[in-house]
Amino acid sequence: MSNYTKATNFATKDTLPTGDSNKIVKGTEIDNEFNAISGAISSKADIASPTFTGTPAAPTATAGSNTTQLATTAFVTAALSAVYPVGSIYVNAAVSTNPATLLGFGTWTAFGAGRVMVGLDASDALFDTLEETGGFKDAITVSHTHTATTTATDSGHTHDMTATGSATLTGGSNQTIPRNIGTDTTFTTNSATANITATTTVASTGSSGTNANVQPFIVVRMWKRTA
Repeated sequence: MSNYTKATNFATKDTLPTGDSNKIVKGTEIDNEFNAISGAISSKADIASPTFTGTPAAPTATAGSNTTQLATTAFVTAALSAVYPVGSIYVNAAVSTNPATLLGFGTWTAFGAGRVMVGLDASDALFDTLEETGGFKDAITVSHTHTATTTATDSGHTHDMTATGSATLTGGSNQTIPRNIGTDTTFTTNSATANITATTTVASTGSSGTNANVQPFIVVRMWKRTA
């Protein structure tokens, strides 16, 4: 792209005295000026829909501008860098290229391998610190048992018995029961208790195993901007 520079000073010619040969405007001078103007014009871009070649440059707009001003590569890079400040996470489900190459700025490191992300919750000790980790995928509920014991205690009881004649009863102590001929005798046994213990064991419950506690997921690549 060239600029037009006038080669002949026509105004100076006008100041020369009459008869001076340099006062005459020559056809070659006019032709040279015309050609120079034509060359400069043809090397300029059109106002409407120009097609540039080479590496054209333009002023860089102020960050945050929202006008019809041209957006240079410097402006675009600054805008993207503002969208992805240090600490940002970049996610891609197809391309494994480091974002420093894709976006043209920053230092990025692989992030969160084998983990899902969860929002900060200042009220929950598990989620109240950025980049805090936790969780375990290899168990739903650890296999375990429950034991229940039931004890039934007899507070003591007696039994009534009827005997004929003279009988000897053994039940903690000997008792001799006298009777008159033809008469039945009713007596009460010694008081005794029955110690009854019932033990019940509940069967195991829960399950353990590798990858038994993995939530539904989809695998992507994640990168964290560190600088």
